[in-house]
Amino acid sequence: MRMVDGKLQLFDIKGTNSTWKKEVIGGLTTFFAMSYIIITNPGILSASGIPWGAVFIATIISSMIGTLIMGLFADVPYAQAPGMGLNAFFTYTVCFALNFTWQEALTMVFVCGVINILITVTKVRKMIIKAIPQSLQSAISGGIGLFIAYIGLLNVGFISFNGVPAMSSGTSLWNSPAIIVFLIGLIICIVLNVLKIKGAMIISIIATTLIGLIPFDGSTQVTSIGSLGVGSAEYGYMDGFIEAFKQLPQTFGVIFTGEGFGSLFNDGVKAITAIITIFSFSLSDTFDTLGTFIGTGRKSGIFTDEDMMSLENSKGFKSKMDKALFSDSVATSIGAIFGTSNTTTFVESASGIEAGARTGLASCVTALCFMLSIFFAGPISAVPSAATAPVLVVVGCMMASNFMDIHWNKLEEAIPAFFASVFMALCYSISYGVAMGFITYCLIEIAIYVKDLIVYKRNETTVNENGEVAAKPKLNISVILAIASVLFLLNFILLATPLMNK
Repeated sequence: MRMVDGKLQLFDIKGTNSTWKKEVIGGLTTFFAMSYIIITNPGILSASGIPWGAVFIATIISSMIGTLIMGLFADVPYAQAPGMGLNAFFTYTVCFALNFTWQEALTMVFVCGVINILITVTKVRKMIIKAIPQSLQSAISGGIGLFIAYIGLLNVGFISFNGVPAMSSGTSLWNSPAIIVFLIGLIICIVLNVLKIKGAMIISIIATTLIGLIPFDGSTQVTSIGSLGVGSAEYGYMDGFIEAFKQLPQTFGVIFTGEGFGSLFNDGVKAITAIITIFSFSLSDTFDTLGTFIGTGRKSGIFTDEDMMSLENSKGFKSKMDKALFSDSVATSIGAIFGTSNTTTFVESASGIEAGARTGLASCVTALCFMLSIFFAGPISAVPSAATAPVLVVVGCMMASNFMDIHWNKLEEAIPAFFASVFMALCYSISYGVAMGFITYCLIEIAIYVKDLIVYKRNETTVNENGEVAAKPKLNISVILAIASVLFLLNFILLATPLMNK
């Protein structure tokens, strides 16, 4: 809360030059852009053995609570939900490859959340933000644009993980109703945004969803409102909701039982592997969030220069960034208690921000949508990827403007920027893109420092044009950036060890 014109207000709508209408539309846009997680997350995590219905409810509750905290406490328009990539790591690496039970994996996620709370409270996260060079911040922003566009193209099947475009398969592209609907929706979204139509994003989603009702191949509709599937069984909406809630006690609080903490650290080898895994969870979660905030919050004005100054100099949680980082950390542990993998800030929040959202009111609207989705999961899940993908692609185009701030003619700046931005999409991970940017930046700066040092040693008495003795070169890498790069390298090495690939 803050004082605005002598009145105590929950959201600084006037101060951010926003309106209630923009915030509501932005919140709705963000929700529909990320609503796929409601069905996708249970599908991925249930493969590890977690009851589908329990994960379904846990996904919605953790998303609702995490997003509400972000809106009410931090007053920023970011939504939270179990992260894609992190949920796959949970199932396929932690449970399948490393043979941990899903109860033990949830326990590791909870510990990861606690660690992230500690590094937020101790200001480690904001020290990392301060240490990132401006060129890398611009690269992260543009890279997130590429990543968002890639997510859109991937979700609709226009390209695959091996990078092959659907059009390379010849006529199969035009035999896919989903891709036809996507292309129509993309045209609608582009035209509406170019003409600066208010509410262009949400209009595009609604229009494309309705177009998806047309059976382009004579029988199949892209938009299909079906019954709610709880596991392998199909139910009516209310019966499915009741059945899912009946399964929630199987996951709620299980981390505090003998199957959770009681089992995770009772064996030496297992404990070491668990610590490495928690480290990987925490590193990915931390830099996914930092990348999202840096990439979407600075240029949009959500995190102003004044707010960033407050982040650096103030104590406690006085800046929006401080509060947003803390909100993200708390959400991970809350999600683990209910029964889902790492809850993190969703990069799809950028779609709501581009639609005009600037305050926590948008997050509250998104949280309300998550709450309603418990009862209306069937209709909400009917919004196809073909309807949300065009919005993500157009938002990605908009965010690519951040590349303008990079001096591409300077290799020492261009190479880290390229690696940071491109690898976000290629690796399907914000944190891996940040890692490649950090590592190549440090490598280049060390090479330049060594070269300058050798030249300095050979010409120690050389004076410059002002008659001054040349200064001894300095290594242009902050301690925090160096430590972060080493941690990333350590993470990659540990993931490649026999212990992590048993």
